Amino acid sequence: MTSYPTISFLSDYGTVDEFVGVVHSVIRQISPPTVVIDVTHEIPAHDVRAGGLALARSAQYLAPGVVLAVVDPGVGTERRAIAIEVGDGESVLIGPDNGLLAPAVAMVGGATRAFELTNPEYQLAAPGPTFAGRDVFAPAAAHLCAGVPVEELGDEVDPNGLMPAMIPITRFEDGALVAEVLWTDRFGNIQLNVDPDEVAAWGDRIGLRFDGGSRTGIRVETYAEIKTGEIGLVVDSYGLLSVAVDRSSAAEELGLGTGDEVKLLDLSDDPSAPSGIATPVTLREKP
Repeated sequence: MTSYPTISFLSDYGTVDEFVGVVHSVIRQISPPTVVIDVTHEIPAHDVRAGGLALARSAQYLAPGVVLAVVDPGVGTERRAIAIEVGDGESVLIGPDNGLLAPAVAMVGGATRAFELTNPEYQLAAPGPTFAGRDVFAPAAAHLCAGVPVEELGDEVDPNGLMPAMIPITRFEDGALVAEVLWTDRFGNIQLNVDPDEVAAWGDRIGLRFDGGSRTGIRVETYAEIKTGEIGLVVDSYGLLSVAVDRSSAAEELGLGTGDEVKLLDLSDDPSAPSGIATPVTLREKP
Protein backbone atom coordinates (compact mmCIF):
# COMPACT_ATOMS: atom_id res chain seq x y z
CA MET A 1 0.00 0.00 0.00
CA THR A 2 1.40 3.38 -1.06
CA SER A 3 0.89 6.34 1.24
CA TYR A 4 2.33 9.81 1.16
CA PRO A 5 3.59 11.80 4.17
CA THR A 6 3.24 15.31 2.74
CA ILE A 7 0.72 17.54 0.99
CA SER A 8 2.10 20.70 -0.64
CA PHE A 9 -0.82 23.13 -0.90
CA LEU A 10 -1.10 26.10 -3.31
CA SER A 11 -4.19 28.23 -3.98
CA ASP A 12 -5.63 31.65 -4.71
CA TYR A 13 -7.67 31.55 -1.48
CA GLY A 14 -5.67 34.19 0.38
CA THR A 15 -5.67 34.22 4.17
CA VAL A 16 -8.45 36.70 4.96
CA ASP A 17 -11.25 34.13 4.79
CA GLU A 18 -11.44 30.72 6.42
CA PHE A 19 -10.87 28.70 3.22
CA VAL A 20 -7.26 27.63 3.86
CA GLY A 21 -7.95 26.68 7.46
CA VAL A 22 -10.99 24.63 6.50
CA VAL A 23 -8.99 22.68 3.90
CA HIS A 24 -6.30 22.00 6.51
CA SER A 25 -8.95 20.71 8.91
CA VAL A 26 -10.53 18.41 6.32
CA ILE A 27 -7.11 16.88 5.63
CA ARG A 28 -6.40 16.54 9.35
CA GLN A 29 -9.61 14.61 10.00
CA ILE A 30 -8.98 12.13 7.18
CA SER A 31 -5.22 11.68 7.62
CA PRO A 32 -3.99 13.11 10.97
CA PRO A 33 -0.26 12.32 10.50
CA THR A 34 -0.01 14.17 7.18
CA VAL A 35 2.23 17.23 7.07
CA VAL A 36 0.71 20.10 5.04
CA ILE A 37 3.15 22.59 3.53
CA ASP A 38 1.60 25.88 2.42
CA VAL A 39 3.45 26.81 -0.76
CA THR A 40 1.43 30.01 -1.22
CA HIS A 41 -2.18 31.14 -1.06
CA GLU A 42 -1.55 34.56 -2.59
CA ILE A 43 -1.93 33.65 -6.27
CA PRO A 44 -4.04 36.45 -7.80
CA ALA A 45 -7.70 35.45 -7.77
CA HIS A 46 -8.67 33.24 -10.74
CA ASP A 47 -5.21 33.61 -12.35
CA VAL A 48 -4.61 30.06 -13.58
CA ARG A 49 -1.47 31.01 -15.46
CA ALA A 50 0.13 32.66 -12.42
CA GLY A 51 -0.74 29.62 -10.33
CA GLY A 52 0.70 27.26 -12.92
CA LEU A 53 3.93 29.23 -13.13
CA ALA A 54 4.30 29.34 -9.34
CA LEU A 55 3.74 25.60 -9.21
CA ALA A 56 6.27 25.00 -11.98
CA ARG A 57 8.88 27.16 -10.23
CA SER A 58 8.35 25.15 -7.04
CA ALA A 59 7.88 21.65 -8.44
CA GLN A 60 11.43 20.33 -8.38
CA TYR A 61 11.90 21.51 -4.78
CA LEU A 62 8.68 20.15 -3.29
CA ALA A 63 8.83 17.11 -1.03
CA PRO A 64 7.70 13.87 -2.71
CA GLY A 65 4.04 13.29 -1.92
CA VAL A 66 0.78 14.93 -2.91
CA VAL A 67 0.56 18.40 -4.47
CA LEU A 68 -2.82 20.06 -3.92
CA ALA A 69 -3.31 23.07 -6.21
CA VAL A 70 -6.55 25.05 -6.41
CA VAL A 71 -6.98 28.03 -8.73
CA ASP A 72 -10.37 27.23 -10.12
CA PRO A 73 -12.46 29.93 -11.80
CA GLY A 74 -14.52 27.16 -13.43
CA VAL A 75 -15.55 25.57 -10.12
CA GLY A 76 -19.00 24.01 -10.38
CA THR A 77 -18.86 23.73 -14.19
CA GLU A 78 -18.09 20.73 -16.40
CA ARG A 79 -14.33 21.13 -15.98
CA ARG A 80 -12.83 17.95 -14.58
CA ALA A 81 -11.25 17.37 -11.19
CA ILE A 82 -8.10 15.31 -11.69
CA ALA A 83 -5.24 13.47 -10.02
CA ILE A 84 -2.03 13.16 -12.06
CA GLU A 85 0.58 10.63 -11.05
CA VAL A 86 4.20 11.55 -11.85
CA GLY A 87 7.52 9.79 -11.37
CA ASP A 88 5.91 6.32 -11.50
CA GLY A 89 3.97 7.13 -8.36
CA GLU A 90 6.54 9.20 -6.46
CA SER A 91 4.06 12.10 -6.35
CA VAL A 92 0.47 12.88 -7.31
CA LEU A 93 -0.80 16.32 -8.33
CA ILE A 94 -4.46 17.08 -7.58
CA GLY A 95 -6.50 20.00 -8.86
CA PRO A 96 -8.78 21.24 -11.63
CA ASP A 97 -8.17 20.25 -15.24
CA ASN A 98 -7.75 23.83 -16.45
CA GLY A 99 -4.02 23.97 -17.26
CA LEU A 100 -3.00 24.76 -13.67
CA LEU A 101 -1.11 21.50 -13.12
CA ALA A 102 0.37 21.14 -16.61
CA PRO A 103 3.56 23.25 -16.21
CA ALA A 104 4.58 21.41 -13.05
CA VAL A 105 3.82 18.03 -14.61
CA ALA A 106 6.04 18.93 -17.57
CA MET A 107 8.77 20.20 -15.23
CA VAL A 108 9.05 16.82 -13.47
CA GLY A 109 9.05 14.70 -16.60
CA GLY A 110 5.41 14.22 -17.53
CA ALA A 111 2.48 12.17 -16.30
CA THR A 112 2.62 8.45 -15.56
CA ARG A 113 -1.16 8.10 -15.19
CA ALA A 114 -4.15 10.39 -14.68
CA PHE A 115 -7.54 9.90 -13.03
CA GLU A 116 -10.73 11.93 -12.90
CA LEU A 117 -12.00 12.37 -9.32
CA THR A 118 -15.41 10.76 -9.73
CA ASN A 119 -15.70 8.41 -6.74
CA PRO A 120 -18.02 10.02 -4.15
CA GLU A 121 -16.68 7.68 -1.47
CA TYR A 122 -13.59 9.87 -1.29
CA GLN A 123 -15.40 13.22 -1.37
CA LEU A 124 -17.43 15.23 1.13
CA ALA A 125 -21.17 15.73 0.70
CA ALA A 126 -21.35 19.26 -0.70
CA PRO A 127 -24.09 21.74 0.25
CA GLY A 128 -23.22 23.56 -2.98
CA PRO A 129 -20.79 23.11 -5.89
CA THR A 130 -18.55 26.13 -5.28
CA PHE A 131 -15.93 24.86 -2.79
CA ALA A 132 -14.28 21.94 -4.55
CA GLY A 133 -11.09 22.57 -2.62
CA ARG A 134 -12.87 21.47 0.54
CA ASP A 135 -15.27 18.90 -0.87
CA VAL A 136 -13.35 17.19 -3.69
CA PHE A 137 -9.63 18.05 -3.88
CA ALA A 138 -8.67 18.05 -0.18
CA PRO A 139 -10.42 14.74 0.61
CA ALA A 140 -8.77 13.08 -2.40
CA ALA A 141 -5.34 14.34 -1.32
CA ALA A 142 -5.88 13.24 2.27
CA HIS A 143 -7.13 9.77 1.30
CA LEU A 144 -4.03 9.25 -0.84
CA CYS A 145 -1.92 10.12 2.19
CA ALA A 146 -3.93 7.64 4.24
CA GLY A 147 -3.07 4.87 1.79
CA VAL A 148 -5.95 4.80 -0.69
CA PRO A 149 -4.60 3.85 -4.16
CA VAL A 150 -4.90 6.62 -6.71
CA GLU A 151 -6.94 4.37 -9.03
CA GLU A 152 -9.66 4.22 -6.37
CA LEU A 153 -10.35 7.95 -6.72
CA GLY A 154 -12.09 7.64 -10.07
CA ASP A 155 -11.86 6.72 -13.71
CA GLU A 156 -8.50 6.60 -15.46
CA VAL A 157 -8.15 9.14 -18.27
CA ASP A 158 -5.62 9.71 -21.03
CA PRO A 159 -2.96 12.21 -19.81
CA ASN A 160 -2.66 13.48 -23.38
CA GLY A 161 -6.25 14.72 -23.15
CA LEU A 162 -5.62 17.01 -20.18
CA MET A 163 -5.77 20.78 -20.56
CA PRO A 164 -2.35 22.10 -21.64
CA ALA A 165 -0.48 24.96 -20.01
CA MET A 166 -0.71 28.51 -21.32
CA ILE A 167 2.98 29.43 -21.13
CA PRO A 168 4.24 32.10 -23.55
CA ILE A 169 7.37 31.43 -25.60
CA THR A 170 9.80 33.94 -27.07
CA ARG A 171 10.00 34.72 -30.77
CA PHE A 172 12.28 36.75 -33.05
CA GLU A 173 10.63 39.63 -34.84
CA ASP A 174 12.33 42.44 -36.82
CA GLY A 175 15.70 41.67 -35.30
CA ALA A 176 14.46 41.66 -31.70
CA LEU A 177 13.75 38.84 -29.28
CA VAL A 178 10.14 39.38 -28.19
CA ALA A 179 9.69 38.28 -24.59
CA GLU A 180 7.05 38.56 -21.89
CA VAL A 181 7.09 39.30 -18.18
CA LEU A 182 6.24 35.99 -16.50
CA TRP A 183 6.35 37.15 -12.90
CA THR A 184 7.11 40.13 -10.71
CA ASP A 185 8.32 39.11 -7.26
CA ARG A 186 7.76 41.06 -4.03
CA PHE A 187 11.08 42.87 -4.53
CA GLY A 188 9.97 44.16 -7.92
CA ASN A 189 12.35 41.97 -9.92
CA ILE A 190 10.95 41.18 -13.37
CA GLN A 191 11.29 37.58 -14.56
CA LEU A 192 11.23 37.23 -18.35
CA ASN A 193 10.46 34.04 -20.29
CA VAL A 194 14.00 34.20 -21.66
CA ASP A 195 16.50 31.37 -21.41
CA PRO A 196 19.93 33.00 -20.92
CA ASP A 197 21.26 30.81 -23.74
CA GLU A 198 19.03 32.74 -26.16
CA VAL A 199 21.13 35.87 -25.60
CA ALA A 200 24.43 34.26 -24.61
CA ALA A 201 26.30 35.70 -27.60
CA TRP A 202 25.00 39.23 -27.19
CA GLY A 203 27.63 40.67 -24.88
CA ASP A 204 27.12 42.51 -21.60
CA ARG A 205 24.70 45.20 -22.84
CA ILE A 206 21.23 44.37 -24.12
CA GLY A 207 18.59 46.81 -25.30
CA LEU A 208 15.19 46.68 -23.65
CA ARG A 209 12.20 48.13 -25.51
CA PHE A 210 8.73 48.20 -24.03
CA ASP A 211 5.55 50.23 -24.07
CA GLY A 212 6.50 53.50 -22.46
CA GLY A 213 10.25 53.46 -22.89
CA SER A 214 13.56 51.91 -23.74
CA ARG A 215 16.62 51.19 -21.60
CA THR A 216 19.88 49.34 -21.78
CA GLY A 217 20.30 46.40 -19.46
CA ILE A 218 23.72 45.47 -18.08
CA ARG A 219 24.40 41.80 -17.44
CA VAL A 220 25.58 41.01 -13.93
CA GLU A 221 25.84 37.85 -11.84
CA THR A 222 24.38 39.17 -8.59
CA TYR A 223 21.97 41.91 -7.53
CA ALA A 224 24.76 43.54 -5.51
CA GLU A 225 26.72 44.23 -8.70
CA ILE A 226 24.00 46.51 -10.08
CA LYS A 227 25.13 50.12 -9.80
CA THR A 228 22.83 52.90 -8.65
CA GLY A 229 20.67 54.06 -11.53
CA GLU A 230 21.56 51.03 -13.62
CA ILE A 231 19.23 48.39 -15.06
CA GLY A 232 20.63 44.95 -14.34
CA LEU A 233 20.01 41.64 -16.10
CA VAL A 234 20.46 38.68 -13.76
CA VAL A 235 19.97 34.95 -14.23
CA ASP A 236 17.54 34.33 -11.38
CA SER A 237 17.19 31.35 -9.05
CA TYR A 238 14.95 29.57 -11.59
CA GLY A 239 17.43 29.94 -14.44
CA LEU A 240 15.60 32.66 -16.39
CA LEU A 241 16.67 36.19 -17.29
CA SER A 242 15.42 38.73 -14.75
CA VAL A 243 15.43 42.54 -14.86
CA ALA A 244 16.41 44.22 -11.60
CA VAL A 245 17.61 47.50 -10.09
CA ASP A 246 19.68 48.24 -7.01
CA ARG A 247 17.63 47.74 -3.82
CA SER A 248 14.46 48.95 -5.46
CA SER A 249 11.66 47.80 -7.74
CA ALA A 250 12.46 47.34 -11.42
CA ALA A 251 8.73 46.92 -12.04
CA GLU A 252 8.05 50.40 -10.67
CA GLU A 253 11.13 51.92 -12.31
CA LEU A 254 10.14 50.66 -15.78
CA GLY A 255 6.37 50.58 -15.38
CA LEU A 256 6.21 46.88 -16.25
CA GLY A 257 4.01 44.12 -14.86
CA THR A 258 3.16 40.48 -15.40
CA GLY A 259 2.11 39.80 -18.99
CA ASP A 260 3.76 42.89 -20.49
CA GLU A 261 5.83 42.54 -23.66
CA VAL A 262 9.54 43.36 -23.64
CA LYS A 263 11.74 43.35 -26.75
CA LEU A 264 15.43 42.53 -26.32
CA LEU A 265 17.97 43.83 -28.83
CA ASP A 266 21.59 42.83 -29.41
CA LEU A 267 23.77 45.90 -28.82
CA SER A 268 27.13 44.16 -29.10
CA ASP A 269 27.80 45.75 -32.51
CA ASP A 270 26.48 49.19 -31.55
CA PRO A 271 29.15 51.20 -29.69
CA SER A 272 26.90 54.27 -29.67
CA ALA A 273 24.16 52.57 -27.65
CA PRO A 274 23.47 54.31 -24.34
CA SER A 275 24.47 52.77 -21.03
CA GLY A 276 21.99 51.37 -18.56
CA ILE A 277 22.46 54.27 -16.15
CA ALA A 278 19.62 56.70 -15.66
CA THR A 279 19.90 60.15 -14.11
CA PRO A 280 16.87 61.21 -12.05
CA VAL A 281 15.27 64.44 -13.34
CA THR A 282 12.98 66.65 -11.30
CA LEU A 283 10.51 68.78 -13.25
CA ARG A 284 9.63 72.13 -11.73
CA GLU A 285 7.09 74.70 -12.79
CA LYS A 286 8.65 77.64 -14.63
CA PRO A 287 8.51 80.82 -12.52
